[in-house]
Amino acid sequence: MAEEHGGPDGPAEQARQALLAEGSYLMEPGALSQCLGTDDSGWRAFAAHWEDLAPDTYAAELGTRRLRRYGRFCLSRAGELAAQEHAGFLQPEHSNPLYVDVDRRFEPLTAAFAGEPVLAALIRMLGRVAACLDDADTWDVQVHPFRIVAEGDGEGEPTPEGRHRDGVTLVTSLLIHRENATGGQSTVYGPDGTERMTTTLTRPGTLLLGDDRATLHGVSPIRPADPARPARRDVLVTTLTPH
Repeated sequence: MAEEHGGPDGPAEQARQALLAEGSYLMEPGALSQCLGTDDSGWRAFAAHWEDLAPDTYAAELGTRRLRRYGRFCLSRAGELAAQEHAGFLQPEHSNPLYVDVDRRFEPLTAAFAGEPVLAALIRMLGRVAACLDDADTWDVQVHPFRIVAEGDGEGEPTPEGRHRDGVTLVTSLLIHRENATGGQSTVYGPDGTERMTTTLTRPGTLLLGDDRATLHGVSPIRPADPARPARRDVLVTTLTPH
């Protein structure tokens, strides 16, 4: 059955068309809430999990205060979702230049986070979007909740590796919360380095999607707008690759 652009999956269809044509797409909060069937109370419950992240010791070695967790799921073509055994995070060659072949170990998602209805709805929606990029029977889904913190006259690096690929098929970044922060500009590049999209995620629930095979991406540092208070940027990065 054909999908209507005004129906619950209409924004997902728009995302598919944009990914095929441009390699990236920015989904606004209202459209994402429509896709996921959630509301403000659902988002508040989801955002509360960012208060229970763990320090990223690898980022700390580079001078960035970053909190995170990590989880993996398997998503079937029919939308069946199953959590996978926790393991290290290893990025493939020709992706993140800082961590190629480095088996990084992060704290797993909490059981409450992994069981969130908003997370499940998001992953299933992303599976429908990713189907335009690859005809996969199952998707390997990797989930990375991040908090970047900057204090005083310092800065926080969302992407200390700079412009990069993640070595996946679909890469997405969902803004959960942003407080007292300047900067944090997201840019999507073509393979030749030309800028295809530049945006600053400022409204919680805004979702940036990219075809990771055809583009690169990076995020500029954040700094406190008021140096007397910390700056914070909370995002959820979710990636899909054929299993």
